[in-house]
Amino acid sequence: MRDFVQRVVEKLHVDEGRDRVSVVQYSQEPEASFYLNTYTTKEEVLEHVRGLRHKGGRPLNTGSALQYVRDSVLSDSSGSRRLQGVPQILILLNGGKSSDSVDTPASALRELGVKIFTIGNRYSDSRELQRISKEPSNAVSVSDFSDLPSVQEQLLDSVETVVVSVTPTTPTVLVDQTAPRKDVVFLLDGSDYTRNAFPAMKDFVQRVVEKLNVMENRDRVSVVQYSRDPEAHFYLNTYTGKEETLDAVRALRHKGGRPLNTGAALQYVRDSAFSPSAGSRRQEGVPQILILLSGARSSDNVDTPATSLKESGVLIFAIGTKNSSREVEKISSDPTYAQSVSDFSELPNVQQQFLASVNTAVLEVTQTSPPVLVDRRIPRKDVVFMLDGSDGTRNVFPAVLDFVQRVVEKLNVGEGKDRVSVVQYSRDPVAHFYLNTHSRKEDVLENVRSLRHKGGRPLNTGAALQYVRENVFTASSGSRRLEGVPQMLILLSGGKSFDSVDAPASALKQLGVQILPIGSRNSDSRELQRISHDPSYAMSVSDFSDLPSVQQQLLSVVSPVVVEATPKTPTVIGKNTCVCCVFFVPCCRMM
Repeated sequence: MRDFVQRVVEKLHVDEGRDRVSVVQYSQEPEASFYLNTYTTKEEVLEHVRGLRHKGGRPLNTGSALQYVRDSVLSDSSGSRRLQGVPQILILLNGGKSSDSVDTPASALRELGVKIFTIGNRYSDSRELQRISKEPSNAVSVSDFSDLPSVQEQLLDSVETVVVSVTPTTPTVLVDQTAPRKDVVFLLDGSDYTRNAFPAMKDFVQRVVEKLNVMENRDRVSVVQYSRDPEAHFYLNTYTGKEETLDAVRALRHKGGRPLNTGAALQYVRDSAFSPSAGSRRQEGVPQILILLSGARSSDNVDTPATSLKESGVLIFAIGTKNSSREVEKISSDPTYAQSVSDFSELPNVQQQFLASVNTAVLEVTQTSPPVLVDRRIPRKDVVFMLDGSDGTRNVFPAVLDFVQRVVEKLNVGEGKDRVSVVQYSRDPVAHFYLNTHSRKEDVLENVRSLRHKGGRPLNTGAALQYVRENVFTASSGSRRLEGVPQMLILLSGGKSFDSVDAPASALKQLGVQILPIGSRNSDSRELQRISHDPSYAMSVSDFSDLPSVQQQLLSVVSPVVVEATPKTPTVIGKNTCVCCVFFVPCCRMM
């Protein structure tokens, strides 16, 4: 299998601005050996393919591995250029039937435009592989993986055919980035009053979602159901594809309960559903839409929370029955945004008119409002602190927290300005708060003061760096990397790492993250220099109680790191056809 991957890579044009390659190995759990943006030369890719070791383990969970590739590998932060029109290819080598379901994750990949080629052996389930690839011609089989050379040319021809067919003849972006985007939250009456009508309400939500352009960097959808208390089924940043959103809507079950507290639900939606941490892009100028379906009059006051939502810029559309028609008209942003039906079974009758009203309002908002709410001229930074919380730093942890507080006090934390996140790690990392959790300096400082030492061993700095890359320096966690905002990681490490730091540190640097490490006498200075984006920026103190001595030096590096924050618009890199190619190999032991 490894030899086959090498031979295919040798036929690709791996280079800066050309083809990119990633390898994932999986059994019970998937593991990325390297990402699409880890290496830029063919020699580096081949060298690391040759060095791959068999993972082992059981059972074979192909479904969860497909989902992992979709969420973590074929993503912008991992080097995917899907939004630039670059063909996305997944080559799966599978030696057995999956222990979990492959249908939904495979469908989610195809929905992103990923072309999946599957190669199985005599132990594989050929029907399963055909379902994954969807096109029977893209699923091939060999009696044994030692026969892979016999299908190499066939695979390469198929890949080339797909690349030619999906590559635009003129450079175009796959998604029209100028078209209005929307953040849409459905607030559904799930009280006892709507038990019989709930299937019709759910069907209405599905039909509306089908008309939306739900995908990466376009429309986002959330669903909240309420009766006495509200409950979010999923948030705006939970799903990025239409099919998985529809699956989640289809799976909804009626909540039940009484009384109906619409006011409390509106307040919940304002505070929790339309928040940056839940995926709201209000600060980017994306229209915020609330669609309320209410079947009865509220038991609590709706005026204050409805006004609060409108003042925050949310456009409220509502549909009520004869029991709630006057109230939903009062809640709506405009009387014309309210519809009334005698029963929710009549929802299909108002669907077209309702959608037309939503689209008209969105166009008016995007044409009359500035596209971005933040002033791009203000210097901004996204700063993540990664703190060694292992057993070795227990006594000096108060000094570490004191240092973080003093640095934060020097930052310009505020709406549209600097953002701060704190991650603590030992054996495993944990994010105390993300870049979009707090927008005020006082809140950040208060949460830093309340931090408690994590403890644990060993010290896995490599895993923590990878965690920060995949979970903190992401748009959903508040990173503004794609807007051109400088990304900075301040690492405080009090010991040598038990795992490798090179690949995850390299992956962070590939994203443009500037890493500033500070170590103590127990740290490995060479390791910190390898982690740092520039070896000269790796600092050292004899003990973390001496951190004040390097504070000014650190700030002198942090402060000048400000670039003009111009959004990076997706463009096709050049005239040459490029392909993002992920090899996906099973590593459980087969009989």
